[in-house]
Amino acid sequence: MFGSLVDAPANSPHLRRSGSRAVVSDIGVIELGGSPEESLLHSIEVDEMKGVTTPLSSAAIMPSPVLLWRFKVLLFLIWGVSCCKIGWDSVMRMSVNLRDLFLYEAFLYYNPLLLVTMMVWFWGINLWVFAQANVNYAKIFDLDQNHHLSHREIWKCATWMTIIVPTSMTAYLYLYSHGEVSLAASQPVLLYAGFAMALIFPFDIFFLSSRYFLLRTLWRIVFPLQAISFADFFLADILTSMSKVFSDLERSVCRMVHRQVATIAWFEADSVCGSHAVAIPIVLVLPYLFRLFQCLRQYKDTREKTTLLNALKYSTAVPVIYLSALKYHVFPDNWVNIYRPLWLLSGVVNSLYSFYWDLTRDWDLSCFTRIFKFSRPNALSHLLYGRKWVYFWVIGSNLILRCTWTYKLSAHLRHNYLTVFAITALEIFRRFQWAFFRVENEWNKTNSKPNIQLSTSDKPTDEQKLLDPNGHSV
Repeated sequence: MFGSLVDAPANSPHLRRSGSRAVVSDIGVIELGGSPEESLLHSIEVDEMKGVTTPLSSAAIMPSPVLLWRFKVLLFLIWGVSCCKIGWDSVMRMSVNLRDLFLYEAFLYYNPLLLVTMMVWFWGINLWVFAQANVNYAKIFDLDQNHHLSHREIWKCATWMTIIVPTSMTAYLYLYSHGEVSLAASQPVLLYAGFAMALIFPFDIFFLSSRYFLLRTLWRIVFPLQAISFADFFLADILTSMSKVFSDLERSVCRMVHRQVATIAWFEADSVCGSHAVAIPIVLVLPYLFRLFQCLRQYKDTREKTTLLNALKYSTAVPVIYLSALKYHVFPDNWVNIYRPLWLLSGVVNSLYSFYWDLTRDWDLSCFTRIFKFSRPNALSHLLYGRKWVYFWVIGSNLILRCTWTYKLSAHLRHNYLTVFAITALEIFRRFQWAFFRVENEWNKTNSKPNIQLSTSDKPTDEQKLLDPNGHSV
């Protein structure tokens, strides 16, 4: 294409198209045409003449974000279909007599982590809505303004959990159905150990500061020896909705410790890890006791009587749990005539008291839907903001799902594991709804305070914050 160089004026019309501009290079005068494609081809030809190899731009070889997203979705669908197919074939290989028992055991090991994964997804949605509505949740939870997890990072964690947990469950089903019992038994053990290590890993990887904040908050919940912050009682309230998850975690770990995974020894109801074990009601009641002690600590610091009423609310869950557990330790006639009526009464009191507290204390109905007023309105904001049906939906669903606590907290009603899983998932969904309005209520209280810039020396201590009448209401 390029012959010998020809001397020509720089402005020769034979060398330059109208509307183009001259570009001077070390081999002469190079002309750029009207289109970018011609300019790119011309520069490549010049480099070939000079013996120079031009590396392609990284932007030119990178696929578009849309293409990458579609490819990831395709891989996720292939993975999901493969897990379902392998799991179904593995279950069908078993005899009908053992199939239900085996599924019950597998479900026990994996349903707690599936529900935790669901909660992480919901929390990511909460953070996304807060960001859209300009709610400074980092300020509310006393997080580092520059180093806290965003909704995208929460969703990344949830995505990996969504992949890892079902993959381990599929491997467990496949190995057990093909006779590899010892390898199958190792799958839930490795999964639980991996999650524990990821949570307590001391090195600066995998969001160390956020993991430290979570562990520190959990420590403050278990031992409420200091001033109670908003993050403390907010997370403690979430833990009460996951009491069934902790109960199943305890039973799973118990079977791992006693080497009962992938065996039928644990089907004895009265065994140390059986369905009648004393540890079940103890673990179920712990989140409510933690929240109860927080309220008592709050009363010690503020002397507000409402904190005692809040403590009374959490104490009403204790009879529901222990009266249900008594069924396995009393005579049948005593259960039917004495303890079951008391259990029903305590369940009604707990549900209605908790529902009343949600509406009158945790939420502020005067600003019930401002959380959905996005800075950039979209279809979701238009659907939810200022709509009356949101009032009726949240109030009605909260009442119904509060009443299902009786089923969730009652050990003697937990034989149908699929039903209990569905009810626990609905309780987590109720808590997901609750979080919107609880954080909004706190954000409105924060904005209503005088905007006074305090110097470092004047910054109040935790105890002074608690004694402030405008402080957090727990």
